[in-house]
Amino acid sequence: MIDWTAIKNLFCNIPSEPLLFHSGFFLFIFSIFLIGYSLVVKTKTARNIYIIIFSFYFYYMTSGFFLGLLVLTISLDYFFSYLISKQNNKLIRKLLLVFAILFSLSFLFYFKYRNFFIANYNYIAETNYSLIELILPIGISFYTFQSISFLVDTYKKKITIPSYSEYLMYMSFFPHLIAGPIVRAADFLPLAARNIRFSRENINEALFLISKGLIKKVIIGDFIAQYADIVFSQASGFSGTEHTFATLCYTFQIFFDFSGYTDMAIGLALLLGFRLNVNFISPYKATNITDFWRRWHVSLSSWLRDYIYIPLGGNGKGLPLQMIFLILTMLIGGFWHGADWKFVFWGGAHGLLLVFHKLYSRFLKFNANKILSSLLRPVFWAITFSCVALLWIPFRALSMNDALVFYKSIFSDFSFKMVRLICENNPLLIIIFTIGFILVLLPSSWKNYIRRIYDASHFIFKFIFLAIIIQLFIQLRTEDVHPFIYFDF
Repeated sequence: MIDWTAIKNLFCNIPSEPLLFHSGFFLFIFSIFLIGYSLVVKTKTARNIYIIIFSFYFYYMTSGFFLGLLVLTISLDYFFSYLISKQNNKLIRKLLLVFAILFSLSFLFYFKYRNFFIANYNYIAETNYSLIELILPIGISFYTFQSISFLVDTYKKKITIPSYSEYLMYMSFFPHLIAGPIVRAADFLPLAARNIRFSRENINEALFLISKGLIKKVIIGDFIAQYADIVFSQASGFSGTEHTFATLCYTFQIFFDFSGYTDMAIGLALLLGFRLNVNFISPYKATNITDFWRRWHVSLSSWLRDYIYIPLGGNGKGLPLQMIFLILTMLIGGFWHGADWKFVFWGGAHGLLLVFHKLYSRFLKFNANKILSSLLRPVFWAITFSCVALLWIPFRALSMNDALVFYKSIFSDFSFKMVRLICENNPLLIIIFTIGFILVLLPSSWKNYIRRIYDASHFIFKFIFLAIIIQLFIQLRTEDVHPFIYFDF
């Protein structure tokens, strides 16, 4: 008997159950997709159209009829880019660019920031305009920024206008569509135009990245998230020691969750013959805040640098303006993450830290003394890690008031006796937390050695390794499959 209900569910969006890379349903659908992909991969046009269709299906299963908004937005941006590329008058080109950027941002502002501005206007003007309960389309922040980069690069003549199908594939390519990395057209379009060749090395790398991403997300990130979620959901009900440990748990959760997603995205793209850029470079090894932002969410930090910081004036307008540009850029980066003052605070605080590091680098110059620099390196790492971890508090807290409760508690109510109690009452959590801590600080040479062992192993070992990961996932997971953190942004 054919189960028509099950077949129907293959094409029905369920808002509470978005299609996720680490779900069994996605692995099943992707396996079917790969079979069809093997039949069309040698024909560029058929391959691109096939990927577009699956990407649209993937986004529909994730966001439902917001697929229409995605297609409308990117199609009109393509139209504006085409007009810009054909126009020689500088003023008209600039006006078209400004209009196109405002058009792209209008959807982002409506769905993500409308209520924020109305609520703040109500507070300032003592009015009572009603708020509308809006569902945020998944990935709108990412594809809006990517679309803006395409418009700007077209205006600056860094790229030539591709065919509409190649552009659609670039914008909708499902591995990076909903949570990045933000991909530049200059990097991706040449890949879409070339013939795909597979190698054993690339397949091994792809499987390794997918396995690593699953470990990060479902074994480490989701498990330690359980403790962070409990404490952050009721900030005033815990001691300073518990607040400290919850902060550390979230610090590792957001890294393992987001970098795990990125690893899976890059691995899935590589299985299709497309290499996406690395998005995380061991960020918690950073010894200063500038170094941290060169390592964390690289595609976003480089986007902010190239499309906001440098156009504002960058380093070329003198030190005072450079400091202002840094803070403005990070304020925008914070506001991009969410329509709440806590994200503005988070971005502004990072901006101030970047300013402090620029001043320190220019006037103190400890790095000139190699011996002193080596001795102080662990201290610089501890300071950087502590600052980053403490600033994740407003990022995760339900409100700035809750964040202030955390800060007050951490600095006034920390007890080493409570550390022992937490360890005794949560042994498995401590073990997984410790494994996560070791992994983020693991030397690159050790990681490369593990990778070489994996590459040299027999495919049976790879299969067993993946089976173990899935079994651990089943044993450690809670009832629900957790969405990725950056779906909310």
